[in-house]
Amino acid sequence: MVQKVNKLKYQIRPRFEIEADMTMDELAEKLKKGLGQIDSPVKGQVHPTYASLRIPRKDQHYWSPQLSLTMDEFEKGCLIRGMYGPNPQVWTMFVFFYAIIAFAVMVIAIVGFSNRSLGNAAPILWLLPVLLLIFSSLYATSYFGQKKGEDQMHTLKDFFESSTGLSTRSDTD
Repeated sequence: MVQKVNKLKYQIRPRFEIEADMTMDELAEKLKKGLGQIDSPVKGQVHPTYASLRIPRKDQHYWSPQLSLTMDEFEKGCLIRGMYGPNPQVWTMFVFFYAIIAFAVMVIAIVGFSNRSLGNAAPILWLLPVLLLIFSSLYATSYFGQKKGEDQMHTLKDFFESSTGLSTRSDTD
């Protein structure tokens, strides 16, 4: 079994990749069996090539993560790619805000530097540091949100490892 692992540290949507010595059907059955236990700390859906694991609704908060797994056939078994991420609505909201900020920076830079090149005053350029501050605030918010969901991320990780018998740990863990 070969592993490429990004440890559970702060990064945007942490990921791991495992080459497992089992078929996709065996992996799917193990996940279904784990999800079917009465005391399972995780809920989710398992399909032949994809699985989505999440924290039960009663334990969820705004920053609760989910684990998306894709499974592909591999010569020796199954290639599993896992990605931890926030609820899709949260992720979409942040991408939307980042896109608005990027668009505003582009428009302000074009207008401001056009005015400067014509020899006119360009006070609009003072908005660029403000937008940088807003961007930094959004980034810090996402960082603290991921920290708030860290325990639940470990719950998802531990569930995956215990139900499949695979390890997402690297040698440096």
